[in-house]
Amino acid sequence: MNDIKEQPVDLGSLRPAKGATTNVKRIGRGRGSGHGDTATKGNKGAQARSGYTYRPGFEGGQMPLQRRLPKRGFTTPGRTEYREVKITSLGKIEGSEVTPDLLREARLIKGRGPIVLLGGTLIEPLRALKVSVHRVSESAKEAIIAAGGTIEILPLDAEDRRVKKGPAKKVKPAKVSA
Repeated sequence: MNDIKEQPVDLGSLRPAKGATTNVKRIGRGRGSGHGDTATKGNKGAQARSGYTYRPGFEGGQMPLQRRLPKRGFTTPGRTEYREVKITSLGKIEGSEVTPDLLREARLIKGRGPIVLLGGTLIEPLRALKVSVHRVSESAKEAIIAAGGTIEILPLDAEDRRVKKGPAKKVKPAKVSA
């Protein structure tokens, strides 16, 4: 049944698996080593010489990738991404109060984050609303106040600001000498 001959296992019989070990490539030891003349470094040039290091992104004189790709605009890494709501869509909300939670329930915005109320061309007159958002455009502000409503600007917390996380900088008070 079992054709494999079982050998006793002891420390003297342990060997690495076949192909697991290879001989070290001994470079710079002359022609007899099989890596003669240029010691596996090719012919001439900076890479053939000792002490050569290259900077990240260097492609041997070829135009580097970061210079070959097109560049368009600039995006600030610490920007605040607002969820936008048009003033025309406030008619979908029942009641006289507009809060971030009600906007999410009415599916006017998706996800978390600060909300900005934007103006627009009103088709029907706006009713008096108490609006609570993080930011309001000037035209939306005028339209709400003209309809007899009020606006409450909610504060942005650190998570909403999308600022880089890290230790807060402490400002030491200046010493006053008398």
